[in-house]
Amino acid sequence: MIQAILCVSFTFGRAATGFAGEPLEQLRQTTDKVLSVLADQALKGSAKTRERRERIQKIVDERFDWEEMARRSLARHWAQRTPEEKREFIPLFKELLERVYADKVEGYSWNKILYEGEHTDGNYAAVKVKITTAKDQAIHVEYRIWKKGNDWLVYDFSVEGVGLVNNYRTQFNEIILKSSFQELIKRLKAKSAQN
Repeated sequence: MIQAILCVSFTFGRAATGFAGEPLEQLRQTTDKVLSVLADQALKGSAKTRERRERIQKIVDERFDWEEMARRSLARHWAQRTPEEKREFIPLFKELLERVYADKVEGYSWNKILYEGEHTDGNYAAVKVKITTAKDQAIHVEYRIWKKGNDWLVYDFSVEGVGLVNNYRTQFNEIILKSSFQELIKRLKAKSAQN
């Protein structure tokens, strides 16, 4: 899922900015953990795909606020949901992201991760990252993070200016307005059953 942007195939080298505040440093630590899993020779190959992805997902779960991402993706429709509907939606939303990005994680080859800096405003922060592929293509990612307890958690990110939450918000809103929230749940369950 999100791992595709958070980290991908480990290819030697990451650069840091001279400044590293708490949000940036926590994101860097998470990225390093995922890269370690991807570099682990004992976890290479298709026979180890499930174990590798489970380990990565456990690491990513510690840094991503799935409930907040789900809430923002539904926007105004979130307040209209019952607690039961919310509990049903959150894992389906998370699973959707995992399915969309999991294969991409292992298919990319990154050359360098440059942490370009962060901007903090109270309990909110944005961390800018430039990822350079093995083919020298630069990909700009911006993580939107908020402080929850002692942790800085990702609630959204954008790749080359395209925001994940906004993208899903648009799609989900269209389905709900044209049909219903139950139809959205039905479609998410159908996608889940395909795997």
